[in-house]
Amino acid sequence: MRTNLPLLLVLAASSPTLAAATTQPTGPQDPPLRARIAWQVALERSGFSPGLVDGKAGTRTQQATREFQRAGGLAETGKLDAPTQAALGVEPTGAIRSYTVRQEDLAQLGPAPRSWTGKSQLARLAYPSLEEMLAEKFHCSRALLAELNPGKDLGGLKPGQSLLVPAAAEARPLQGRRIVVDLGRKLVRVVDGSGKTLGLFHCSIAADKAKLPAGRASVAVIARNPTYVFDPGMWPEVKSVRRKLLIPPGPRNPVGLCWIGLSLRGYGIHGTPAPELIGKTGSHGCIRLTNWDALRLGGMVRVGTPVAFVTN
Repeated sequence: MRTNLPLLLVLAASSPTLAAATTQPTGPQDPPLRARIAWQVALERSGFSPGLVDGKAGTRTQQATREFQRAGGLAETGKLDAPTQAALGVEPTGAIRSYTVRQEDLAQLGPAPRSWTGKSQLARLAYPSLEEMLAEKFHCSRALLAELNPGKDLGGLKPGQSLLVPAAAEARPLQGRRIVVDLGRKLVRVVDGSGKTLGLFHCSIAADKAKLPAGRASVAVIARNPTYVFDPGMWPEVKSVRRKLLIPPGPRNPVGLCWIGLSLRGYGIHGTPAPELIGKTGSHGCIRLTNWDALRLGGMVRVGTPVAFVTN
């Protein structure tokens, strides 16, 4: 997402929290699935995001594993070998939790107009369904929620009803010295003063390669729960809007729950209203992350943090 107003409004400054387990679940009857979830959850807790927790040992999970191995001085296999499993602290028995739906969860739902004009008329762009809210809350795909809860209507759950979820958790807080955006691999790294990677995030980049950022920049602003200024001049595919619109904050805001504006005018690193499309679709120019990864990145850097764009 590219915006001509990098200094977006901050309406709130809170990161979503994850509820604790309420009971000890029996979990899925597929041990390999539980093991893969445990692998992904351990990566995320270590600061190396697998993207969505989906219970699959796919390309992103392998990439995150290689980056973790490199940072820890381990053999870069991309596999969950014994040394890596020990270093990550993988715990299959604790990879899945039971969560009880609360009234506060339902309060996060709201209408989801498709038009920009309709979006601008709301006070907040909320989650359109309970299923989407729960998937984002626990950093996972909707398909995994369905696999963990066969036969349950995840969109129709009521307060007091429970479901199984991945045991997603915040990584330990670390302060990075630089951000390195690898445009070739669609990765965002946070590194320390020695160049060691402290955090890794998968991203989407500009669909139009001519709009890719280049060179060096720095963090100019970090805004949680930002508003977004829709400029029809930046969206030539939108023919029905002829004036700028102020789009309200919320998880389905075009820049998600966190905007990290850069000194490179019009560019930023930000969240998304569609987490399952990260890395699959292109942005209008900015660097797009899942909402939880954008919030985590925003907590690891500060205004003035250098940003470098590389292609290898």
